[in-house]
Amino acid sequence: MKLLQILVLLFLFLHELICIGSTLDPLVPSISASVFSPADSPISPIYTSMAALSPGIQLGLEDDHNHMDARKKMLIILIIVCTALAATILSLLCFWFYHRKFSHKSHRSARSKDAEKGLALAPFLNKFSSMKMVGKKGSVPLIDYKLLEKATDNFQDSNILGVGGFGCVYKAKLDDNLLVAVKKLNCESQDAEREFENEVDLLSKIQHPNIISLLGCSVSGDSRVIVYELMQNGCLETQLHGPSHGSALTWHMRMKIALDAARGLEYLHEHCSPAVIHRDLKSSNILLDSNFNAKLSDFGLALTDGTQNKNNIKLSGTLGYVAPEYLLDGKLTDKSDVYAFGVVLLELLLGRRPVEKLAPAQCQSIVTWAMPQLTDRSKLPNIVDPVVKDTMDVKHLYQVAAVAVLCVQPEPSYRPLITDVLHSLVPLVPVELGGTLRVAQAQVTPPAPPAGPPPATH
Repeated sequence: MKLLQILVLLFLFLHELICIGSTLDPLVPSISASVFSPADSPISPIYTSMAALSPGIQLGLEDDHNHMDARKKMLIILIIVCTALAATILSLLCFWFYHRKFSHKSHRSARSKDAEKGLALAPFLNKFSSMKMVGKKGSVPLIDYKLLEKATDNFQDSNILGVGGFGCVYKAKLDDNLLVAVKKLNCESQDAEREFENEVDLLSKIQHPNIISLLGCSVSGDSRVIVYELMQNGCLETQLHGPSHGSALTWHMRMKIALDAARGLEYLHEHCSPAVIHRDLKSSNILLDSNFNAKLSDFGLALTDGTQNKNNIKLSGTLGYVAPEYLLDGKLTDKSDVYAFGVVLLELLLGRRPVEKLAPAQCQSIVTWAMPQLTDRSKLPNIVDPVVKDTMDVKHLYQVAAVAVLCVQPEPSYRPLITDVLHSLVPLVPVELGGTLRVAQAQVTPPAPPAGPPPATH
């Protein structure tokens, strides 16, 4: 900064000298023209004869001539000084550009070394060796792999919270007793590596209260690790279909979870640029914190709308949640997520899994089984999850069923936008839980979580 200020001052001084020189330079020819040019100011014979008779006039002409020579010498001196200053400024500029380039390289080199040694994560991981790893479109803290090994007791099975397609999710305790979820992926295959990079890249750019927060990642050999905030009440799938069979989820809590999921999905579809298609929305990827606030997770299969090549999209997803047009024709749009959301809504409403076995080689989807009964008001109350049966306003029950039916329509154009779904759910959720419905406080207080080990988070 000081060097730049010196350059500016020298430039201003040089500019002043040039201005002075420019005022002197035209002055000399103007004097010469007015005194000596016979064309512009002809000297009359009377004036010449008077000059010959009067030595004072001749002396004045000689003084003018000497004065003009002095100005010429001053102009020459100014030109020399200006040239010297210009050369000095040019040298300083060259030095400045070189200094900047060298400093930039040194900074990059230092940053590269920091990638190996790590910097401190602040504020929540301020005691860990880590760094800001700049990716293609975002940045994410890079955490020392050995610290994560220690935090998970070397990835002991007793710390497993859930199992995925490419690895497990572990509960980890970091410094200051900070609990986090650690997903360890075995990236021997290109698909696993691609999912890791895709999820880190997307979550590093996304911040929303209904989308899981990325805390950091780590790379070691074929292992890739992603660190998230810990969701104390695990995933929706475990809450609904695990040992408690949904007993911790009242009707209003279920509507709140549906609303939270819709808000997260609306953010992806309407507020991300370009829009993001989750592509693997399901109850196991909807996580619940200690207050049963829901957040979308697992973005390994997510795609940005408009960038995917529809001719070579690999069919991915989970049976029971995949939209028909994507399953049969490979057509993927935001309406594919809406279909999956409709299936989740049916899970909340009916307490049934998305696909159930009828025989060893025969399965039935919740959509196929429920559709005829969802549209029949006389049959609908009989298929509602017994845990919440007769605990809701019947009109609300019909409204939720109607929304679910629209979401799982076979034709994508018949399905609503997630924004419309969101607006339909808001009036069904109590004000205390984030909606606009006003009910007695006793009806909306979340139940205490069941005793026993915490459910899995993935």
